[in-house]
Amino acid sequence: MRRCAGVLFALGLVACGGDDGGGTVIGGGGPYFPAGAFWDQDVSAVAPAANSDAIIGSLRGAGGWGNGDTFQIDYSIDVLRADGASPAKRSFTPTADFYEPDCDAVPMPVPAGGNVEGEAGYECTGDGDCHLLVWAPDEKQLYEMWRANIVGDQFDGGCLAAWDTSRNYGPTGRGEQCTSADAAGFPIAPLLFTADEVAAGEIDHAIRFILPNDRVQRGYVRPATHGTNTTGDANAPYYGVHLRLRADYPLDTLPNEGARVVARALQRYGMYHADGGNIALTAQSDRYTTAKWDGLLAPRDLSALQVEDFDVIDHGAPIALTFDCVRN
Repeated sequence: MRRCAGVLFALGLVACGGDDGGGTVIGGGGPYFPAGAFWDQDVSAVAPAANSDAIIGSLRGAGGWGNGDTFQIDYSIDVLRADGASPAKRSFTPTADFYEPDCDAVPMPVPAGGNVEGEAGYECTGDGDCHLLVWAPDEKQLYEMWRANIVGDQFDGGCLAAWDTSRNYGPTGRGEQCTSADAAGFPIAPLLFTADEVAAGEIDHAIRFILPNDRVQRGYVRPATHGTNTTGDANAPYYGVHLRLRADYPLDTLPNEGARVVARALQRYGMYHADGGNIALTAQSDRYTTAKWDGLLAPRDLSALQVEDFDVIDHGAPIALTFDCVRN
């Protein structure tokens, strides 16, 4: 029999999973990487990009946010934790959603009792993105897979990005023109905000957001390393665009303190466009956190935020999309 050891478990910040022989623990959260990554940067005093108004105008003309122009929060992604220097791993069979050389064909930990995005377990029953995110801190790895599906002994997987959490990646991330478990090519977990962070009153990093692909221009800007076949107009944002909530936004008009905590992070760190879809902002599920979203922050508590309430932060010249991944 194993035991769940360590300070995080003692504080109730992780939950002990079943014994699978690999010393796995379910739950937990960042920080995943050393300080200094792009999501850690305070941009509250940075001037807007020269084309900020044009980009925001394009978004407005295309309909604003997805989901009927509602700035809504998605709570469906979980981050699992696998403890031990060499946690037990499972190999997977790559599907059509696995791209070479972008993705990593390596075994990954699968904590007992865990789940993929939006599901009760590891089976992808709803044909969603079914992200499987597993942080192995002792191994210094963050495994992020898109379209995972595990049924019994059969493990099928789409793109897996295995991130080395002992380092901060350079401007080209895992490689120029290379995707990850998100189309933009950067990691997911560090950009998720949690109920524990909101309950504590501070989110100290930028946040992941998504847009419908008909409102995004083909190509990408840093820190993205990849995009997809999008159909936005010539002023539309690119994959990787960095939006920041305007400093003069009246936070006291928001419905509760939870909403104000998120809004303050959006003013200080902003949010990065990571993937295509309709629910704009992404939080981590509260399945494995101490604090719970109920009574803290509801999915539509930030619905007053419109695209015009944001500025665009400049990330330099856009990069044409070729899909010719060159791994670092």
